Amino acid sequence: MNSRKPLTMHRLREMHAAGEKIAMLTCYDALFAHVLDEAGVDVLLVGDSLGMVLQGHPTTLPVTIDDMVYHAACVARGNRTAWVIADMPFGSYQESTESAIHNAVRLMQAGAQMVKLEGGGWTAPIAQRLVERGIPVCGHLGFTPQSVHALGGYRVQGREDTAADSLRRQAEELIVAGVGMLVVEMIPAALARELTKRLAVPVIGIGAGVGCSGQVLVLHDMLGVSVDRTPRFVRNFMAGNSSIAGAARQYVADVKANRFPDDEVHGF
Repeated sequence: MNSRKPLTMHRLREMHAAGEKIAMLTCYDALFAHVLDEAGVDVLLVGDSLGMVLQGHPTTLPVTIDDMVYHAACVARGNRTAWVIADMPFGSYQESTESAIHNAVRLMQAGAQMVKLEGGGWTAPIAQRLVERGIPVCGHLGFTPQSVHALGGYRVQGREDTAADSLRRQAEELIVAGVGMLVVEMIPAALARELTKRLAVPVIGIGAGVGCSGQVLVLHDMLGVSVDRTPRFVRNFMAGNSSIAGAARQYVADVKANRFPDDEVHGF
């Protein structure tokens, strides 16, 4: 049995400051929460990616707050020590700050310990209002799946100087607003490394190189069971492992030893 103490935001900040890598995976139910927690995964992300890998949608956009509350509660019941973050789905925080607070409260009551918002600029005031009310917030910059249509598809973000400067500014605004963690997706490795060194909070990468505070992958991608083609930055950790628990332990070990990922800029 996993003998570690429950992860806290303070402990995750300590890991970031000490250069100890943080291993995060998406998770959607109690059984996988138990398996991943026992395997040593530090953070379980109840991702709105469930719309694609569980519900069969082509994007995350149809996922509702009711869906997220249900799955957050399932994960919380199966978990013992990992930190649990729940995505706020499309439409749950765009309308007003009041609706964002209401929906974030629902996720926290379901068992999440932090909520995640996609995008920068306009999200900073919302994040600040949530933090002021005792709701820990994780930001998400770079490629943001809820904005897939506005971004023109699954494209690496921040390649050009102006785009990189915009991401830097948005990251700083989110930090000032009080976010406790930041996910950066599909941005150049050099930019992700720079943000990780500059910011006082953990920066978790997905398709953003090895220089981040830690890594996150969609669970089903990591296990090699996705229906659609997986992003090029994904590795199938079931290869060479005889069990899901073994694959999860391998993922944790490779993230913490800097064996995953590489610094190539990978899209889909």
